[in-house]
Amino acid sequence: MKTAIAGYPRIGGRRELKFATEAYFAGKIRCEELEETGKQIRRENWKTLKDAGIDFIPSGDFSFYDLMLDTACMVGAIDSQYRYPGASDLDIRFTMARGRQEHECDLPALPLRKWFTTNYHFIVPHISDDTHFSLTGTGPLEAWKEARDLGIITRPTVIGPFTFLTLASFSGDRTLANSLSSLTAVYVSLLNLLHQEGVSVIQIEEPALALDLNEEAVRHFAQCYREILQSPSRPAIHLQVSFGDVRDAYDAITRLPFEAVGLDFIEGKKNIELLTQKPLLPGTALIAGVISGRNIWKADKGATEHLLEVIKRLCPEVIVGTSCSLLHVPVSLDGETRLDAKIRDKLSFAKEKLDELVFFASREYTAAHGTTSANITRETRQILPDTSETTRTPSRSDRRKIQDKRFCFPQLPATTIGSFPQTHELRMLRAQKRRHEITEEAYDKSIRQMIQECISFQEEIGLDVLVHGEFERTDMVEFFSDGLEGFVYTSAGWVQSYGTRCVKPPIIADDVRRKRSLTVETAVYAQSLSKKPVKGMLTGPVTILNWSFPREDISRADICFQIARALRDEVLDLEANGISIIQIDEAALREKLPLRAEDWRSDYLDWAIPAFRLTHAQVRPETQIHTHMCYSEFSDIIGEIDAMDADVISFEASRSHLSILESLAASNFQTAVGPGVWDIHSPRIPTVEEFVSTISALPSFAGGIWINPDCGLKTRGNREARESLRNMMEAVKRVRQK
Repeated sequence: MKTAIAGYPRIGGRRELKFATEAYFAGKIRCEELEETGKQIRRENWKTLKDAGIDFIPSGDFSFYDLMLDTACMVGAIDSQYRYPGASDLDIRFTMARGRQEHECDLPALPLRKWFTTNYHFIVPHISDDTHFSLTGTGPLEAWKEARDLGIITRPTVIGPFTFLTLASFSGDRTLANSLSSLTAVYVSLLNLLHQEGVSVIQIEEPALALDLNEEAVRHFAQCYREILQSPSRPAIHLQVSFGDVRDAYDAITRLPFEAVGLDFIEGKKNIELLTQKPLLPGTALIAGVISGRNIWKADKGATEHLLEVIKRLCPEVIVGTSCSLLHVPVSLDGETRLDAKIRDKLSFAKEKLDELVFFASREYTAAHGTTSANITRETRQILPDTSETTRTPSRSDRRKIQDKRFCFPQLPATTIGSFPQTHELRMLRAQKRRHEITEEAYDKSIRQMIQECISFQEEIGLDVLVHGEFERTDMVEFFSDGLEGFVYTSAGWVQSYGTRCVKPPIIADDVRRKRSLTVETAVYAQSLSKKPVKGMLTGPVTILNWSFPREDISRADICFQIARALRDEVLDLEANGISIIQIDEAALREKLPLRAEDWRSDYLDWAIPAFRLTHAQVRPETQIHTHMCYSEFSDIIGEIDAMDADVISFEASRSHLSILESLAASNFQTAVGPGVWDIHSPRIPTVEEFVSTISALPSFAGGIWINPDCGLKTRGNREARESLRNMMEAVKRVRQK
């Protein structure tokens, strides 16, 4: 059988793209130097894939920031405000992604959203009445030519028109329905151009087909691809659907003459059943996504071989593929010399998954044995904690009275989410510690000095609840997992989260327990520096699970409850040591919510919400519990978020213009709300007047309104962070005076 991958990591084996792009932002290198870094990464990737023996090698999967953003630029979906004088194509893209504040130019960034059930963030394109789709870029063709000139024939990949419009935002009279036809025509033009240049096959990614789709949406998809497939001058088309099954669109897919269809057999739990009920059209190959693009363990040999046996009986032509792009796993195990050999031998990063693909493709699969049953996935157990462990007393309204008496906050109490900028000096300090160039005592003294300066600054500008700045933490998950048993760490297992932001997820390899206090000593020191409350800062159990690579021999629910019990011990220790406000971040709560609504409760919410409650249900009524959530669509699970029973929740919502507040107000949300009034993922510094306008427009809530940035400040520079916080607090004071 042949092999295919949907995409490959684009950050480079040593995060070359991150460092080059940030150097470009800082004005340290020219555009040409950044472009050259991109070429080097693409060249290395293609050579790696060719040497591994992959048949369908992707091109066009590289981006300097985000592929949805690149697609918007390719089809002309660029608001005129971003076409400022002297801007190159790359500058326009970076401005759309990050905003721009320079001289007379003050442009906001486009919104960020989570890419389906991953921790990758995409830029949300905007379609307005002024948007006129046209083929304004030929990135897929240029990448294909670049690879061809190196002697490597690739399969260009593009995000499909249906997914692009499903994930876009609209204004004016524009909708998906009245935009799809004109966008489809642009894709037909692109395919004709590719065909004329000699491209024989293209991958079109349509992960939106894994969402819940009504009949109208399926009709739109089918009409779009009837027009595309009827084009007399086009390459062969491989449709790729990742992150779930295609139950709603499967009948339409089987009526369309695709040359190949890629399905996810790792997360698409009904795809085998669909194939059993109805085959693909004769002549349509199946790209079987049997190698996980999301987790880092080697594929189970017996289970994968059995799965391929079943698939081979259901489809005469099978290509062995990945469940999704390998963007979501680290690049290679080559540099992981410090991992325990027993663990390392069980791991498979992007480069190693290529060998797995070739191995399984070389096997002979027959119908001699096995079953056509779809029940191939491992059964897992979900052990819920006792209700008494997850129920906090007294009621939230009674707690609010007790807490109001204890804290006596002013109207619109103000705080930050947690982290302060991770400066070059701080990173150098960590490097000196790793190289044993300074003692632990000297390192701790420097960290305490940073905490002291951070507390002093917050008191100076007038914040009501302070944070210690998290200078001792490299990453909000890695830091905590280091104090828990059951986790192992990579040296260079970096994965792109968005733009230049990369994270290094820990690996859960065994049962999780707390082996020592994680935050108490630092929290107590920070609180000793101020009479105002200083928050104890923890990462929640669901986020630690979702932002780690989990073990696969027990259920995610079981893992989450193990983490929750470990964190509960930490919460109670913080409270016992005088910390009166504790923030338990659940930035990734929405991230792993199943794409299908019918699976939300049983497959996720029925254990994720109790796991969070387990961490804080035993604290005293006067202890205030905060939580925080990152970019996602929350309106459909507002009730579940309220049921987390926190006292205050902050949302990362500024890029969506705080649209979540309408849903909160409509649902009679009882938790106090901290809507992010400042987009910290952009280098822009909002003015006092801008903050005043935003804060003045906030609605009222039963639990009250808090003022805060929309996320931690670790990715910002000191100047922009401090100036923005000053402006935010000046605005709070003005609004209070009104």
